[in-house]
Amino acid sequence: MYRGRFAPSPTGPLHFGSLVAALASFVDARRAGGQWLVRIEDVDEDRVQPGAAEDILATLALYGFRWDGEVAVQSERLPLYRSALARLRSAGVVFPCTCSRRDLAAAPLSRLGERVYPGRCRTRVDEQAGATAWRVRTDERAIAFTDRLQGRQVQRLATDVGDFVVYRADGFFAYQLAVVVDDADQGITDVVRGADLLASTPRQIYLQGLLGLPTPAYLHVPAALNAAGEKLSKQTRAPALSRTEPLRELLAAWRFLDQPAPRTSLGSIERFWEHALSHWDPRRLPPVQMLPGALAATA
Repeated sequence: MYRGRFAPSPTGPLHFGSLVAALASFVDARRAGGQWLVRIEDVDEDRVQPGAAEDILATLALYGFRWDGEVAVQSERLPLYRSALARLRSAGVVFPCTCSRRDLAAAPLSRLGERVYPGRCRTRVDEQAGATAWRVRTDERAIAFTDRLQGRQVQRLATDVGDFVVYRADGFFAYQLAVVVDDADQGITDVVRGADLLASTPRQIYLQGLLGLPTPAYLHVPAALNAAGEKLSKQTRAPALSRTEPLRELLAAWRFLDQPAPRTSLGSIERFWEHALSHWDPRRLPPVQMLPGALAATA
């Protein structure tokens, strides 16, 4: 059975960019006769805002989203991440790293616009250097996958990213590890999310291989941008979704995804969902406006 998910971070209220991702993932799952789960990604506890998770769930319910099962919360799943890191350490595919941001500031930029880790701690660790992160060893092999909208994607982690962090020096698990563990544990078969995460997918596929976990299908939809060309997010001060005009916001997100417009006025959220679930067509999704750091397609 198709199992999709929506995984917001509780760093503030949902905004239009969040709605686009939630809408696409929800209708794709329901149109396939599948399940749709909600997961609160609060593993980065320093960025969590009190009450944000509850506000997110209330907004989703107000907009007519209905999820299956209980809401998963990353901060309650830490033993799963510890177990995965222990497996990686036992396999010898990770190493401790004491590099600071200053140490990495001069590292070269890749074609993705990311600092490529120079390998400073691959063979040695300064035991007196303080907090230690853990990085995954990458190699020259090509990680390839076919996105349902973007087509074939190829990335060489060693040159495009370098050895990447799975456990941070401040004691938090990195997003890349947590999302891989969560998707596998929850049986997610299809990941539908914004194209700003396209460049992260090869890292997640690489970790899936190291941990012996399945790789879901991926569909990266266009990410909503502000007037400055930045992705809408809490960091770019995207305004919160309206609590009084959910139908207007839903229709705007539907148009953003270039889906078939209703022929008559819908008049209610219920009628919007009837229309959306009967007319969803991923083939109509508009081309993605790539963001800095996004993965370039390679034939």
